[in-house]
Parts: sequence; structure tokens; C-alpha cells
Amino acid sequence: MDLLNTLVDKGLRRELPTRAEALAVLATSDDDLLDVVAAAGRVRRHWFGRRVKLNYLVNLKSGLCPEDCSYCSQRLGSRTEILKYTWLKPDEASAVAAAGVGGGAKRVCLVASGRGPTDRDVDRVAETVSAIKERHQGVEVCACLGLLSDGQAERLRAAGADAYNHNLNTSEANYGDICTTHDFADRQETVRRARSAGLSACSGLIAGMGETDEDLVDVVFALRELDPDSVPVNFLIPFEGTPLEKEWNLTPQRALRILAMVRFVCPDVEVRLAGGREVHLRSLQPLALHLANSVFLGDYLTSEGQAGKADLDMIADAGFEVEGTDTTTLPGHRTDAEGLVAVRRRGAGTELPPNA
Repeated sequence: MDLLNTLVDKGLRRELPTRAEALAVLATSDDDLLDVVAAAGRVRRHWFGRRVKLNYLVNLKSGLCPEDCSYCSQRLGSRTEILKYTWLKPDEASAVAAAGVGGGAKRVCLVASGRGPTDRDVDRVAETVSAIKERHQGVEVCACLGLLSDGQAERLRAAGADAYNHNLNTSEANYGDICTTHDFADRQETVRRARSAGLSACSGLIAGMGETDEDLVDVVFALRELDPDSVPVNFLIPFEGTPLEKEWNLTPQRALRILAMVRFVCPDVEVRLAGGREVHLRSLQPLALHLANSVFLGDYLTSEGQAGKADLDMIADAGFEVEGTDTTTLPGHRTDAEGLVAVRRRGAGTELPPNA
């Protein structure tokens, strides 16, 4: 298929596909699905080999959020029955993180509900980062605390945090239908703040919220412009008690096409299988490893994931290997300081030579 050959060539050069090409990936038939996976898999293996990075979530504060994000079980007015609690102490969070690290997780993601952290909250998280780093040498720590204010990203970086996650979730055009208490630009600005402070930026999307193919392409192109190092791809879990509780729009085949499109648009970044993969990919999860080079191990914020041992068995059975803490996840041009500056000066959407 000429489309797939073109996309592979562009992916190997880190060249941005056209919107028409990205839309065409989402429109491919089920008969062509294995060809799509194989083509995107070539791009994935070129930049990341057969390595799979494991990540582990630690929910520092659950529920009672003042924001009204329609997909979230922790939202304002949610009737979803979830566990609600205030901040875990640093030693408690470190003990929870130990379970994931023991299972092979290379990154611990510290998540707290809410619009954004207070300065006291940042102090709490800084103490937690230090506790985890002291106990687990070589493990990366990512914070996900909502919208950041001036100076907060710098304080997290000084405390030893490696990355910051804040997802765009959906397109700018669709955002007002999903959330009214903040907007798309607020989310973009937080990602920029994190990156400017020297944190590795992590930002992704949620598929299956009733969006169009155009919305999916728009949000992934917006992510490419922000140039995060990692892009989590979540698939909506329609929690009872939320406005999106009846949005069951995904099939395993569509989920794979979405992952393939993300890989073609963001060829050299860490594409992460995130929430909802077990629900929507089901028995086709191993195929997704040919598209994503990173997964969450175990449970999510308010939903159960696949058992950790099952994840490890799946990775091994599919012919992939767990990435160790002694391995750099990203390609050299994204981790070398001079190369990173060069890429960002020249623009995330421009064509670059293979070894730039």
C-alpha cells in the first residue's frame, strides 16, 4: 500500500505526515489492519527496538476534584463509587511504589487529583520524590498534579523529579464539550512550563469520548507541536456516574489504528499504552506492543489493570523485552542536550536528516 510505504519512510526520517495521511490511517479497513500494524511496527522498532518500558502509578490523593472533566470518576459531581482519600505520606507512597519497581517498573508516576497543586502540595510531592529516589536508585519519577503555577515546575525539578505529565486529552475544538472549568490552552501552557523547567514533558490523549477522526488527528498534531518526550494513549473507561458512562465507541481494531496513527505522527517519542487498554484491546493487546514501546504495569487511578505477571508474560510471549534502568529510553537525538536544542529550534514539524 503506497500510503503505508510513505508513512514508514517519513517515520524513519522523523518527518511529519500530512493530516490527510493521518486520517487515512484511521480510515483503513479491518482487512488492512495487520499491514498497518506491521508498517507502524517498523517505525517503532527503528527507534526503540523490541524494548518495552514499564511504568507504575501511585495515586497520592484520590477523589474530591473541583474540575468537571466528563471522563473522570474523580470529577466534581461524580456518582462513581471510588476510594477517596487525602495525601499519602512520603513513606507510604514510597512503599506503594516499591511494588511496581519490584515488578520491573522503570518509572513511577505520582498522581494527585485536583485543579493544580498549592505550594504546600509541591513540598509534599518533593518529599515523596526524595523518598522514592533514596529507596530506588535509577528509577525515574514523574509527577502529575494538574495545572502548574509559576515556579512550581522548577521546584519539582530541583527536588529530583524527572518528568511531568499533563495530557491534552482531546482536540481544542472538542475540549469545551469535555470540560468547562479550564481550557485547552491551560493544558498546553502547563506542558510548556514543565519542559521549560527541564522536566521531561509527558502529554497524551484519551480516545473513545465520542470524538471524530478529525479530533483525534488534531490532538495528536497538537502534541507533535508541543514535542513531549512521551505520549500516553488512554482509551476511555466509561465509568458509571460520569457524563460519558454510555460512550462505548471503541473496538480493538480501532484502538490499534489510533495507536498506529500516533506512532506515525510521533515516530521517535515514547508512545505509552495507558488506561483502558485491557477493556478495549482485550486479546489484541500483544499486537499493540508493535506500536507502543511503553505500558503501565498493574492498576490505574480508580480502575484495575491487568495483573502485573500477566503483563510480563504478554511482553515475553510477544517477543519483546523489559527495558532496564540502565538503558536510555529515548533515541540519542532526543536525550543529547545539543541535539535536543537543535530539534526544537528547527521545529518539531520539520523534516530532519536521519542522524540529526
